[in-house]
Amino acid sequence: MNKSYYASLLPGIIFWAIALLITTIFCWIFTDILWHGIGQLSWEFLTTAPQNAGREGGIFPILVSTLLILAVCMAVAIPIGVGTAILLAEFSDRESRFGRLVRRSLDILAGVPSIVFGLFGNAFFAKVLGLKFSILSGGLTLACMVLPILIRSTEEGFRAVPREYRLGAAALGLSKTTTIWNILLPAAIPGLVVGFVLGIGRAIAETAALIFTSGYVDRMPESLFDSGRALSIHIFDLSMNVAGGDANAYASALVLMLLLLLINSTAIWIASIWFQHQQT
Repeated sequence: MNKSYYASLLPGIIFWAIALLITTIFCWIFTDILWHGIGQLSWEFLTTAPQNAGREGGIFPILVSTLLILAVCMAVAIPIGVGTAILLAEFSDRESRFGRLVRRSLDILAGVPSIVFGLFGNAFFAKVLGLKFSILSGGLTLACMVLPILIRSTEEGFRAVPREYRLGAAALGLSKTTTIWNILLPAAIPGLVVGFVLGIGRAIAETAALIFTSGYVDRMPESLFDSGRALSIHIFDLSMNVAGGDANAYASALVLMLLLLLINSTAIWIASIWFQHQQT
């Protein structure tokens, strides 16, 4: 075999090696968390409140606070993100000054450290708007964090739709709104799902931004204006500030990973069902 044959195999070998390395690292981390946390995981752990600074008891108020923060985040980020993506993909030329300015701004925001978003959220949502340390402040701050990822991935999803779809809709006399809602949006669902999954992944594991916005309180929140401790903050606190909290920290980390897997799988499942329904 000549050198060109081996050269053609090299890119594939590199890609497979990178995929194998990433998979190995993930399996190693997940196995370590599973090994140390599975023994502590139980129904009582999921349905009781933390006691003795989190060394004992469960994480039920923590779970509720985490889900409420995520709900606020996605309820704000998805409509704004999809609307902005539609504006950039369908109503703005790629080379226009406005479009380039918005995209450049989004790319910069996507790389901003989370601690900066936390300081912004504390200054604007907690102090200027008077929301204080609350689930609402945390959710709105996370929405600002995930918007750049969600907008850019959804925009690329719309741009990936073949131009013939738009021409065919125009030939049939369909309005722009009807074309976007019934033709382009279903076809762009993969990009939206990618943005949603990446956004959830960043939001659910966030710690720095929530320390300055949602707070440390581990009691059951009574409303969105109450302070609430997210799972990521709970894990950080148990592992760094609470002596003897490692067991519950590992169990909480395992719940966090399983929750992330459940949310992502559910999002992909719902998107596939909706896409099939739109095709029929």
